[in-house]
Amino acid sequence: MTTNIKTATCMVILFTTGLLFASCSNGKNTNDVKDVAEELNAEKFDSNKQEKDAQFVVDAAEMNIEEIQLGQLAMQKGSSTHVKELGKMMVDMYTKSQTDLAAMANNKFISIPTSPTDDAMESFNKLNTKSGLEFDKAYADMMVDKHKDAIKTFEKASTDCEDTDIKNWAATSLPDLRAHLTYSEDCQEKCKMNN
Repeated sequence: MTTNIKTATCMVILFTTGLLFASCSNGKNTNDVKDVAEELNAEKFDSNKQEKDAQFVVDAAEMNIEEIQLGQLAMQKGSSTHVKELGKMMVDMYTKSQTDLAAMANNKFISIPTSPTDDAMESFNKLNTKSGLEFDKAYADMMVDKHKDAIKTFEKASTDCEDTDIKNWAATSLPDLRAHLTYSEDCQEKCKMNN
């Protein structure tokens, strides 16, 4: 039963991601989904500490959705096997991460983005203009940069968050993030050798 719920949640996330991509690929959202989530959380939580924890959850959801979307693009447009594999790895990992995060956010009454933010769409559109080896190199570079940033964010949350569940989720996510940074760096090196 739990597997079916997780599968259904993943399907909804991916479907929503696809719908938003289709509707937003021509321009910027007028109401960014991240801003909406942040406003809803500001209304819900009185404590500054609760708001900071909620902000981390919002940021993590934004990262997850962006990585899924970029990974799907890499699977489609990547010209090398290692880039396509990296894209698939990102889709698989971040879909699971988003499912777990959405369940935790729901239990904590934290509103999170459920579709790509304006910033995520900007990254997607920038990457989507490239093709061939240029795409491969840009995607690998982007994954290295984004994982370095994510590791810093999650390390901070694993020590600074007040909520034990959120703090533990951040800490348990770090080994996967570090492993994927290493894989991204390997992919980046392979792309450089192909030039």
